[in-house]
Amino acid sequence: MKVAGTSAPPGTAAAASRPGLRELKKQRTRDLLLRSALELFTQRGYEETTVDDIAEAAEVSQRTFFRYFASKEDAAFFVSRLAESHFVEAVHARPPEEAPLDALRTALVESWGTIGEAVEQLIPLELHMRFYRVIESTPALLAAHLRRATELEEEIARVVAAREGLDLDADPRPRVVVAVFGAVMRVTERIWSARADAGLAALRDLTAAYLDQVTPALTGDWHRAET
Repeated sequence: MKVAGTSAPPGTAAAASRPGLRELKKQRTRDLLLRSALELFTQRGYEETTVDDIAEAAEVSQRTFFRYFASKEDAAFFVSRLAESHFVEAVHARPPEEAPLDALRTALVESWGTIGEAVEQLIPLELHMRFYRVIESTPALLAAHLRRATELEEEIARVVAAREGLDLDADPRPRVVVAVFGAVMRVTERIWSARADAGLAALRDLTAAYLDQVTPALTGDWHRAET
């Protein structure tokens, strides 16, 4: 066991742990770049922020930025990709007897907590939520967000098809149910981003309320509901 204040000779277990320390430093640099990028995007605007601006704010070189991210867009959606991976894993974990739409909804509800924790390990959750509002008001980011949402829907549709034992190319139902779910999420994001209360709890509650309307909206008699 290494004692604080002592040094270990080369070849010992303590020396072998040094790559872990280097990896930790890399993670800290990446997280600093992420936070700097999102702070600038929310303060100045995405289009008005350059890679040089981000590198300067993080006190690193442009070359260092490109060691971690391929572009501004890559940095902008890094945390979102992490959140999406948690959701996909949650869908994989749902029991096979659960109806597809129920599985998607429960996976989303159960992944809220882990998503928040994972985001907080990289950047403040509040900053992540603020950036979502920037996406809605920035054409380039919104276009990228919608493109990525389409790609995510296809990935989830394949998961749904596999758990149901269906051929995705022969049976349209997995893509249809995922498209419905995705449409609810898109409407929720748009309404939520326009509200003053842009916290995670508000997004979670609004999502639940809109998902509650899926079945009535698709199968109910809207005119009768008004009487």
